[in-house]
Amino acid sequence: MRWAKIEWQGAVSYGIVEGDRIALVEGGLFDVGQRTGRTAPLNEVKFHVPLIPRTFYAAGMNYVDHVIEQAKIAGREPNIPAKPDIGYRANNALIAHNEAIVKPKDSTEKFQYEGELVAIIGKQVKHVSEADALDSVFGYTIGNDVSERTWQNSDRTLWRAKNTDTFKPMGPWIETDVDLEPMRTTVRLNGREVISFDTNNMLFGVARYISAMSQYLTLYPGDVIWMGTEGRAENMVPGDVCEIEIDGIGSLSNPIVAED
Repeated sequence: MRWAKIEWQGAVSYGIVEGDRIALVEGGLFDVGQRTGRTAPLNEVKFHVPLIPRTFYAAGMNYVDHVIEQAKIAGREPNIPAKPDIGYRANNALIAHNEAIVKPKDSTEKFQYEGELVAIIGKQVKHVSEADALDSVFGYTIGNDVSERTWQNSDRTLWRAKNTDTFKPMGPWIETDVDLEPMRTTVRLNGREVISFDTNNMLFGVARYISAMSQYLTLYPGDVIWMGTEGRAENMVPGDVCEIEIDGIGSLSNPIVAED
């Protein structure tokens, strides 16, 4: 089932995507919502971010090639993680499908995409085993972890490089029926494929991350975990359109514009 948060005819609501239409639902994402009986054409609605996270988590370096490429950029030897590492991102950076990523005036040419699988927590858990961890997942969506690499390498924290306004597109919807194993993530710039990789070829998978995190953190419905990316990214410039597709979920597309 695909849950989307949309705006149609001046009203915002959740809905269930069914082909080229969306069935409108009363209530929130984790409520037992009732269908209103109304539907909207999918190509006429405005998408909102599927949910505003209670806590916005992001996996550390979680794909081997990405670890190697980032080490090259930083001029150091790659250090493959031996355990899951988790960080945080800021809700202010979230934007929806089709909304514009704004490249700041003082950013450098190293302005890049990162296509990521996003896990949505749907059940409160603490001290959960790896075997049971996926039971806490409500569904999955797509994220673009936009990164300014010069800032990333020079700042002591990632507050600008990862969390500037518009740097975190997420959507277009949440897919609850997902088989992780066969999924592929593909990133396109202006329709040209720039990278494609096996989504589940992570150093540490979704279940491992949730279990490891829950030994110290209580995970709540509405928490999200961005699961990292693979390989080396190209630079984006104003006028580009970045599209991230994950098999079984859909496509997240955003234009890049210059800051006024």
